[in-house]
Amino acid sequence: MASSILRAAVPLLLSMVTGMIGTLVVTSVLGRHATITLAAFAVMTAVLNPASAAVVGALRGLAPFVAPHRDDPAAAVPILRDARWLTFLVGTAGALAVLAVPALARAAGVPRDVVGELGLLPGLLALYLLVLASGGGATTVLVALGRSRQVLWSSLAGTAAMIGCTVALVPPLGLTGAGIAWLASGVAAVVVANLCLGRALGVRVGQGRPRIPEIAGLARVSVPLAATVLIKFSGLGVVTFAASTTTTRDVAAHAVLGTLAGLIMLVSLAVAQASVPEVARAQDTAGARRVNRSAALLAVTGTAVAALVLLVLGDPLLAVFSDDPGVRDRAVALLPLVLVAAAADGAQAVQGLGLTALKRSGASLGYFAAGYGLLVVAAVPVASAWGITGLWTAVAVTNVVLVVFQGAGFHRHSARIGRVAVAA
Repeated sequence: MASSILRAAVPLLLSMVTGMIGTLVVTSVLGRHATITLAAFAVMTAVLNPASAAVVGALRGLAPFVAPHRDDPAAAVPILRDARWLTFLVGTAGALAVLAVPALARAAGVPRDVVGELGLLPGLLALYLLVLASGGGATTVLVALGRSRQVLWSSLAGTAAMIGCTVALVPPLGLTGAGIAWLASGVAAVVVANLCLGRALGVRVGQGRPRIPEIAGLARVSVPLAATVLIKFSGLGVVTFAASTTTTRDVAAHAVLGTLAGLIMLVSLAVAQASVPEVARAQDTAGARRVNRSAALLAVTGTAVAALVLLVLGDPLLAVFSDDPGVRDRAVALLPLVLVAAAADGAQAVQGLGLTALKRSGASLGYFAAGYGLLVVAAVPVASAWGITGLWTAVAVTNVVLVVFQGAGFHRHSARIGRVAVAA
């Protein structure tokens, strides 16, 4: 079981890494273009990142509905047609949020010249989200059907389009060029993913008439999953705000440590996503729990390896992110605590997506609302009293609590698998 999860997780991990490379290239080219351009892009990504993550989260909710049809992919076509209606609604909501960025930025007091620099970017990124949603979750479906390797081709196509367009268009067009690059990346990724999906299904998906009960059933899993992502992004945003009330060096160290924690999480996310179809296909409670244990072990092992690399490299690696010795020293001192927080976050992600595989993402949403709600309330007072050391301690404690809650939730809901099968 562990080997099958690992085989599915490796292509997903590589696709995440290629996506991050494309984003880093865009940021680097924009930074060299003009400081105000990079500042405007940062304002946009403050909304784009959670919006796109919510859209992707909603698409991942399709996996437990498709996974049982791995041996007969064509039988999943009606589900995919229903999913396209749902993903269009979710993508439209994300696009509207992105279009509202200039107005939100002005209301928040962002300087006029920075807001003016946005230009056509909000419209182009809104189109990108609509394109992403129009794919109908093709990459999620490929994973659910046991074809994770083809997801990598989609990611490579999108990253190649993003890098090529960024290098060619940002110097003459600025943020408009970046928006075109993002849109071209989305189109390339969706086209390749749907071509791969068409070959996997053997039939054309098309677009059927909306079946309201079935769409509502998909929404009961997908929408809470998207809301969970938004809660996490919002909570971490509040933590970053709280960190900004400390010293300049602590703020810089917090930014570096947050980036490193995100990199470590990639392994756990890949494993968690790869485990969803296996849990969804489990015929009994013991099988689902066995998959979940294997995924948790792989996620923790991957996190431990990444943590060991960071601890060994230490200061030389941090020099890539900052040339200030004070910032590096602060980050090195907090690195063990951050690694604990990242390891716990990875473990809870496995349990949370396990609940999604059981079609119980609403339970995971409740746990996140409680855990991150307390973190949001405590963030600023903790930062005032104990600085970023206290903040990362609070994040670590929150993640450990979520491991307990999500694990208990998975244990409770997985016990129903046999009873549901008998009732059916």
